[in-house]
Amino acid sequence: QVQLAESGGGLVQAGGFLRLSCAFSGRTFSNYGMGWFRQAPGKEREFVAGIKWSGAATAYADSVKGRFTISRDNAKNTVYLQMNSLKPEDTAVYYCAAGLTYYGGNSRSYDYWGQGTQVTVSS
Repeated sequence: QVQLAESGGGLVQAGGFLRLSCAFSGRTFSNYGMGWFRQAPGKEREFVAGIKWSGAATAYADSVKGRFTISRDNAKNTVYLQMNSLKPEDTAVYYCAAGLTYYGGNSRSYDYWGQGTQVTVSS
Protein backbone atom coordinates (compact mmCIF):
# COMPACT_ATOMS: atom_id res chain seq x y z
CA GLN A 1 0.00 0.00 0.00
CA VAL A 2 1.34 3.40 -0.97
CA GLN A 3 1.59 6.08 1.67
CA LEU A 4 2.10 9.76 0.91
CA ALA A 5 3.06 12.38 3.46
CA GLU A 6 3.11 16.08 2.60
CA SER A 7 5.09 18.68 4.49
CA GLY A 8 6.26 22.25 4.11
CA GLY A 9 3.01 24.17 4.27
CA GLY A 10 2.54 27.26 6.37
CA LEU A 11 1.69 30.93 6.47
CA VAL A 12 3.50 33.29 4.10
CA GLN A 13 3.01 36.83 2.87
CA ALA A 14 2.03 37.57 -0.69
CA GLY A 15 5.09 37.54 -2.92
CA GLY A 16 6.81 35.00 -0.72
CA PHE A 17 7.71 31.39 -1.36
CA LEU A 18 7.28 27.92 0.06
CA ARG A 19 8.57 24.49 -0.86
CA LEU A 20 6.28 21.55 -0.36
CA SER A 21 7.57 18.01 -0.10
CA CYS A 22 5.76 14.70 -0.44
CA ALA A 23 7.41 11.53 0.82
CA PHE A 24 6.35 8.31 -0.91
CA SER A 25 6.56 4.83 0.60
CA GLY A 26 5.19 1.35 0.10
CA ARG A 27 5.87 0.72 -3.58
CA THR A 28 8.47 1.55 -6.23
CA PHE A 29 8.37 5.34 -6.48
CA SER A 30 9.85 5.47 -9.97
CA ASN A 31 6.86 3.55 -11.34
CA TYR A 32 4.49 6.38 -10.46
CA GLY A 33 3.62 9.70 -11.93
CA MET A 34 3.06 12.29 -9.25
CA GLY A 35 0.73 15.22 -9.03
CA TRP A 36 -0.06 18.15 -6.78
CA PHE A 37 -3.63 19.31 -6.30
CA ARG A 38 -5.17 21.94 -4.08
CA GLN A 39 -8.53 22.66 -2.57
CA ALA A 40 -9.62 26.03 -1.25
CA PRO A 41 -12.60 26.42 1.12
CA GLY A 42 -15.86 26.06 -0.75
CA LYS A 43 -14.15 25.08 -3.99
CA GLU A 44 -13.49 21.86 -5.81
CA ARG A 45 -10.10 20.21 -5.77
CA GLU A 46 -8.00 21.43 -8.70
CA PHE A 47 -4.88 20.28 -10.46
CA VAL A 48 -1.71 22.26 -9.82
CA ALA A 49 1.17 20.33 -11.37
CA GLY A 50 2.23 16.84 -12.40
CA ILE A 51 5.47 15.07 -13.21
CA LYS A 52 6.21 11.91 -15.14
CA TRP A 53 7.76 8.92 -13.37
CA SER A 54 11.14 9.74 -14.93
CA GLY A 55 10.94 13.47 -14.30
CA ALA A 56 11.32 14.05 -18.03
CA ALA A 57 7.94 15.70 -18.48
CA THR A 58 5.82 18.04 -16.40
CA ALA A 59 2.40 19.66 -16.59
CA TYR A 60 1.04 22.78 -14.92
CA ALA A 61 -2.23 24.57 -14.41
CA ASP A 62 -2.31 27.92 -16.21
CA SER A 63 -2.77 29.70 -12.89
CA VAL A 64 0.64 28.60 -11.60
CA LYS A 65 2.77 28.48 -14.74
CA GLY A 66 5.94 30.49 -14.33
CA ARG A 67 5.55 30.61 -10.53
CA PHE A 68 5.49 26.96 -9.40
CA THR A 69 7.94 24.19 -10.25
CA ILE A 70 7.40 20.50 -9.67
CA SER A 71 10.37 18.18 -9.36
CA ARG A 72 11.21 14.75 -8.01
CA ASP A 73 14.13 12.86 -6.56
CA ASN A 74 13.67 9.16 -7.25
CA ALA A 75 16.60 8.31 -4.99
CA LYS A 76 14.80 9.96 -2.07
CA ASN A 77 11.27 8.86 -3.03
CA THR A 78 10.16 12.45 -2.81
CA VAL A 79 8.33 14.92 -5.01
CA TYR A 80 8.57 18.67 -4.47
CA LEU A 81 6.55 21.74 -5.32
CA GLN A 82 8.49 24.99 -5.30
CA MET A 83 6.02 27.84 -5.04
CA ASN A 84 7.28 31.36 -5.76
CA SER A 85 5.51 34.72 -6.03
CA LEU A 86 2.66 33.41 -3.94
CA LYS A 87 -0.71 35.11 -4.10
CA PRO A 88 -3.62 35.11 -1.65
CA GLU A 89 -5.58 33.05 -4.17
CA ASP A 90 -3.02 30.26 -3.76
CA THR A 91 -4.36 29.69 -0.25
CA ALA A 92 -5.59 26.10 -0.04
CA VAL A 93 -4.88 22.65 1.28
CA TYR A 94 -2.31 21.09 -1.02
CA TYR A 95 -2.39 17.37 -1.71
CA CYS A 96 0.07 15.13 -3.47
CA ALA A 97 -1.13 12.15 -5.43
CA ALA A 98 0.42 9.10 -7.08
CA GLY A 99 -0.78 7.59 -10.33
CA LEU A 100 0.62 4.47 -11.94
CA THR A 101 2.10 5.90 -15.19
CA TYR A 102 -0.17 8.99 -14.99
CA TYR A 103 0.71 12.58 -14.14
CA GLY A 104 -1.99 14.71 -15.73
CA GLY A 105 -4.86 16.82 -14.49
CA ASN A 106 -7.57 14.19 -14.00
CA SER A 107 -7.81 13.53 -10.27
CA ARG A 108 -9.71 10.28 -10.88
CA SER A 109 -6.66 8.80 -12.60
CA TYR A 110 -4.58 8.95 -9.44
CA ASP A 111 -4.52 5.94 -7.18
CA TYR A 112 -3.21 7.29 -3.89
CA TRP A 113 -3.53 10.57 -2.00
CA GLY A 114 -1.83 12.22 0.92
CA GLN A 115 -3.59 13.94 3.81
CA GLY A 116 -2.73 17.43 2.65
CA THR A 117 -0.81 20.41 3.98
CA GLN A 118 -2.25 23.87 4.51
CA VAL A 119 -0.81 26.83 2.64
CA THR A 120 -2.05 30.27 3.63
CA VAL A 121 -0.94 33.40 1.79
CA SER A 122 -1.71 36.70 3.48
CA SER A 123 -2.17 39.93 1.56
